[in-house]
Formats: sequence, structure tokens, C-alpha cells
Amino acid sequence: MKVILAVDPGEKNIGLAKSDPLGIGATALCVISHVQMEKDARTIAEKARECGASSILVGQPLNADGSEGLKARHSAKLAEAISRYFEGEVILYDEYGSTIETRERFKEMGVRRSKRLGHLDAHAAQTILQRYLDEQYEMSRWNTNFDNGAGNEEFADE
Repeated sequence: MKVILAVDPGEKNIGLAKSDPLGIGATALCVISHVQMEKDARTIAEKARECGASSILVGQPLNADGSEGLKARHSAKLAEAISRYFEGEVILYDEYGSTIETRERFKEMGVRRSKRLGHLDAHAAQTILQRYLDEQYEMSRWNTNFDNGAGNEEFADE
């Protein structure tokens, strides 16, 4: 696996995180201020190239029922704009609840609200990316086990 840049698009700020080259862990990278979609897309593509990313994962907050709301459509448009400036793969990924999860993690760690401001977006991108990496790992494990015959014990006697 190669480096992935994750994007948590917000109304004011855009959080960025990156994976390690092995695709095991995610690290919060930075927060950029939202300016205008095309400018944001260029900046994100530039950051991806700077960190050697082969793909960009854009968080898309789907509704609980999986449907697209206004913010999800905005994420899809941003992903489309990024793809005009980035030669690698641009992936939309459901980020439902990532900001809330990140905020709760900060509270559990005892980080005061004043210290959380400005950092939440990059850490939300980290949460989105870590979910994606964990999901990819689980899928690869399942596929490997299935390909090796594991999990097919019920057919062993036939």
C-alpha cells in the first residue's frame, strides 16, 4: 500500500491526515482554511504530492440511512475538483460521525476545549483515514483467509 491523504471537508476548515506507507496508521497532518472549491482542490492536490500520496480519500458525510445530503454532495463536488489537479485515485468514503468521535476522544483524553479548537479538523481526517485503513486491512484478511480455504470447514467433508 502507498501513502493516502485524507480530507475532512468542513464549512470553514479542511482537515488533512496521511497514512504511513504500509497503510497501518494515520497521522493528523494540518488544517487549511476553506477559500473556494477550485483553490481548495489545488491546495489539497499539492499537499498530496508533497507527502507522496498515491491517492486521496475524501470524507463524505452520508446520512444514517446512507443517502446523500447537502454536505455529502459538497464532498462529491470537492472530490471531482481534486481529480482535475491530482493524477492519482480520488476516493469518496463515508465519514458519518467522525467529528463527534474525534471530539469525544479529545474529551476522554482531558484536552480542554480551547486546546481542541483548530485541531479537530485534522484529527477528524485522521479518524476517517484510520477507519478506512482498518476496513481495508480486515477486507484483505478476509480475502486471504477465504482464498486459503479458511472459513470453508463446512464443505470439507464433501
